[in-house]
Amino acid sequence: MITLMALTLAASSPAFADDSKSAITGTWRMTSLHVTDASGKQTEIPYSGQVIFSQGGTLSVQAMNPDAAAEPTPYTANGYEAYYGPVEVDEAKKTFAIMVESSLVRNLIGQRMERRFEVDDDQLTIKPADPKEGWRVTYERL
Repeated sequence: MITLMALTLAASSPAFADDSKSAITGTWRMTSLHVTDASGKQTEIPYSGQVIFSQGGTLSVQAMNPDAAAEPTPYTANGYEAYYGPVEVDEAKKTFAIMVESSLVRNLIGQRMERRFEVDDDQLTIKPADPKEGWRVTYERL
């Protein structure tokens, strides 16, 4: 019975495309956030935060803009961003997709968000799948 339950849980858990030893697995501290406007001008926003890719196949993000007067974005409320959910990582394509299970911004719940990533030693760069979104965030491994 216990073996059957373990196999059921394993089959139903989100997974990394290759295995849980993905280069992206771990805890990362944000080092920069760059936003590009419609004219192509790039601005660095003084965000801080972290992203965690668990071996169990979940992703959690927390980040904040220290500017209390920052305008809300599709991902933030009062300058703060927080969400998590199951994640699928495709190492070959250098992409991941999260199905948002819980979020500070409630209309993100249930959405599937796909991102591109690059890992270079202990640096992680994440970009949107759609370059028109115009942002790039970098992290360092903790």
